Amino acid sequence: MNAMTHMDKDPDWWRGAVIYQIYPRSFQDTTGDGIGDLAGIARRLPYVASLGVDAVWISPFFTSPMKDFGYDVSDYCDVDPMFGTLADFDQLITTAHGLGVKVMIDLVLSHTSDQHAWFGESRASRDNVKSDWYVWADAKPDGTPPNNWLSIFGGSAWHWDSRRRQYYMHNFLESQPDLNFHNMDVQAALLDVARFWLDRGVDGFRLDTINFYTHDAQLRDNPALLPEERTSATAPDVNPYGYQRHVYDKNQPETIDFLRKLRAVMKPYNAAALGEIGDEQRGLEILGEYTAGDDLMQMCYAFELLSGDQPDGARIAEVMAKVAEVAADGWACWAYSNHDVKRHITRWNLSDDAARLFATLMMCLRGSACLYQGEELGLAEADVAFDDLQDPYGLEFWPEFKGRDGCRTPMVWESSNQNGGFSTAERPWLPVAPEHLSHAAQTAEDDPASLIHHYRHVIALRHAHPALAKGTMQDMLVTGPVLSFQRRDGDETLFCAFNLGSSATKIAAPDGAWRLVDGAAPTGNTINLNPWQVSLLKRV
Repeated sequence: MNAMTHMDKDPDWWRGAVIYQIYPRSFQDTTGDGIGDLAGIARRLPYVASLGVDAVWISPFFTSPMKDFGYDVSDYCDVDPMFGTLADFDQLITTAHGLGVKVMIDLVLSHTSDQHAWFGESRASRDNVKSDWYVWADAKPDGTPPNNWLSIFGGSAWHWDSRRRQYYMHNFLESQPDLNFHNMDVQAALLDVARFWLDRGVDGFRLDTINFYTHDAQLRDNPALLPEERTSATAPDVNPYGYQRHVYDKNQPETIDFLRKLRAVMKPYNAAALGEIGDEQRGLEILGEYTAGDDLMQMCYAFELLSGDQPDGARIAEVMAKVAEVAADGWACWAYSNHDVKRHITRWNLSDDAARLFATLMMCLRGSACLYQGEELGLAEADVAFDDLQDPYGLEFWPEFKGRDGCRTPMVWESSNQNGGFSTAERPWLPVAPEHLSHAAQTAEDDPASLIHHYRHVIALRHAHPALAKGTMQDMLVTGPVLSFQRRDGDETLFCAFNLGSSATKIAAPDGAWRLVDGAAPTGNTINLNPWQVSLLKRV
């Protein structure tokens, strides 16, 4: 069925890999219904492969009522008809592997849809076979929820069910009940889901909300945060979710046991996993815990570079030093944008030159890298009108928080087409941003100065230099606006310097003999850096 079997794969392929995230609803529509589909992804895979990426991560396409656009799964082992069929998925795998691109799919294991057959059975009574497959609890004597846990989408994390006369837990929408990972039958069923897709040829998984899998069995209250301790990396500051220290509703030690089981299932396939860690206080520490050694997850990402203001050299150095401290035996994956956050071109207010520098920086940082569809075109956050809004998160907190639709608008392929070549529908599921049309892929391809060619260049640099993909990272210095460090692998040593400022500056050149790889060359003992310029040197 596939052009590449699991035996063909280097088990270490994920280390330093460049992964391209595809949001299926918004990539390419082939049926004219205004919604992207699997056949559309397969059609556009040659474009993705032309970037030089190692793998794609495809956001959920499973059967779902789409209350949270596929992150509410009602059947883990089938394709939602709006996206196509299992046969379409098999063709996608074959096409990707034929192009030398691996396929990672988004597994949402912490919760299901309330339309899943498992939940239908679980809520039917307190004594059926699946009665304990979800997190059920009695009300307090006064009828209120069992504890103070909150939902990321607002309000209590508990919803009253009149059938069982109990509350069930939902970290997200009330239509997304949490699975009970303390039940070994639940774990076994989810491991079978992983096997199903591995047997179809997938090369790995992106694991949604990996640190949410297990809850505190005693249902203890979360402690409050002091106002000055509240941050808003994983939840907007209008959301009271950020008022708590989430020590009991997630981040439980039992999760580690399940991750070991999952890694054992993946090992014969040489598959890799990328875990999403959403936590304000301990994100990088959990990253270190979940990727330590060779029997847990290969990679995880936290939100340090996916949120907040434009980072300067000191901030990048702080994050990388923290990773070196708490995840020395693990592996991070870096991203600036994805389907959950405002696009970084807008979030950081980047000029074209700054966007180029940050793309180069990502390819030089120790870790793997995730790109989000359209990032290579320089797409900014779209301004989606309230009447067009689809995201339940945005609908709940509008207008102070507009939700995630602004980063989920359709991919633009052709500037001359009303829908950017995404769809022939009169009205796509989200409108194409008019300002995106001038950044369409076809237009970018024809412009040698466009950002897409820079992305190809820096991805090729990473592939050409093992030190960038898999090497160690040391000698990190911040000199004014300049961040510098060295990457080493075997006999290869690279010096990397980045002027993260809008003024020209200079730094001392490293000692010894070096040849220019990219950017500014040394002049004597000095490297003169223009605004947003880099200098990559290789020791000779």
